[in-house]
Amino acid sequence: MVKDKKVSESVTIMNELVLPNDTNSFGNLMGGRLMYWMDIAAAIASSRHSNIPVMTVSVDNLSFKSPIKLGNVVHIEAKVCRAFTTSMEVYLKVWGEDLLHQYKYESNEAFFTFVALDESGKPTPVPQVVPETDKDKKLYEGALRRRQLRLIMAGKMKPHDANELKALFFKEE
Repeated sequence: MVKDKKVSESVTIMNELVLPNDTNSFGNLMGGRLMYWMDIAAAIASSRHSNIPVMTVSVDNLSFKSPIKLGNVVHIEAKVCRAFTTSMEVYLKVWGEDLLHQYKYESNEAFFTFVALDESGKPTPVPQVVPETDKDKKLYEGALRRRQLRLIMAGKMKPHDANELKALFFKEE
C-alpha cells in the first residue's frame, strides 16, 4: 500500500548563479540551460514524492516573463501538485535575483510530468498528493484538465474523451 504524501514533502528549492558560459550573446541566461536546471529540480521533487527513480515525460509551455541576466541568481521552486497512477505533475516557479541591486523578479513557470519507474524500468504506482494550501488545491484541481490536454496533444487521448476539458466549454443538458 502506497501512503499519500503532502505537497510540502516534495518541495525542492534550487539556486544557481548565472555565469558567462550560461548566457547568450545578449548576456541573458539561455533557455536551454534554465530548462536543464528546472528538469533537475522537478526530478528531485518527484523523486521525493515517489521515493523511486523517475523520468521526464513532458514539459508544458515554457514562457519567459523576464530574462535572467549574467551575474544574477536563479531561484527555482518545484513541487508535486498531483499524482496519477504512475505519473506526477510538478509545478515550477522561477525567479531571478539581482544581488547588487537587491531585488527579485519573476522569470517563468511551467509544469513538468514525470513517471516513476521500478527496477526493470516499468512504470510503477506512486503515492497520491494531499494539497495543503489554497494554491496547492487550485493546482491540484487543474491538473486533470492539464493532463487531458497533454494526452490529446500527444495523440494518446481523443478530444471527445476529455470530459474534464469538455466541461469547461460545453454545458450538460
